[in-house]
Amino acid sequence: METQDEELIESLAPGDADLKSAYEKHLSLKARVEELERLEHLSDSQEVECAELKKKKLAEKDRVMRILSDHRREVGQSQSA
Repeated sequence: METQDEELIESLAPGDADLKSAYEKHLSLKARVEELERLEHLSDSQEVECAELKKKKLAEKDRVMRILSDHRREVGQSQSA
């Protein structure tokens, strides 16, 4: 995510439980993926886990980005009204 997106997330998250939840889940999944990727050798089950975590992490990032997009659209519409 870009710095600008992260700044917006930080400003909106306290008032948006869905955004906060999605972002925290994304960060948690990211940390676990990074932990697995630091290992010298992954077992078969760890490789499967890593692949599944990456899919979930991407899904949470997409969820976060949709929420931000909706917010930006709402702000744009209220400013043009």
